[in-house]
Amino acid sequence: MTIVKNALKPTLLVLGLCAASAVLAHGDVTPSAVNTDGLEPLGSEWRAENPYRESKNHDKALAIGASAYNQNCAACHGLEAKSGGIAPDLRLLEEGAIGDEWYVERVRNGAVRDGRVYMPKMADFLSQEALWAVRTYLDSVRVVE
Repeated sequence: MTIVKNALKPTLLVLGLCAASAVLAHGDVTPSAVNTDGLEPLGSEWRAENPYRESKNHDKALAIGASAYNQNCAACHGLEAKSGGIAPDLRLLEEGAIGDEWYVERVRNGAVRDGRVYMPKMADFLSQEALWAVRTYLDSVRVVE
């Protein structure tokens, strides 16, 4: 009987950890820092449109954005922005100013439904430069349905 009880302990521990992580899946996220050296500083006032889209910093922003996305967004939005259903598929984000408007709203305010945090306010953790670099990366993987 003692052998059976001891054998169940690791299983119960794993089940408990899985349940705890499911509860905290989106609300307990600590984003990784993003080095934006080489990008044009943007100041504290948020831009309405992606300043790196057609700038001399585009290629640098694309590289930084790809890395930042993989570090901070891919866990929920999927590798290469291909969502597995947990969060929106960001490859389908509208182009240009329309998509930028939605993007700014979401990264600045996060997503909360019924008191549950589905996405933290990323602008509380990452700079405007880092977040626009991520948007630059998302433009590069965009698909049309």
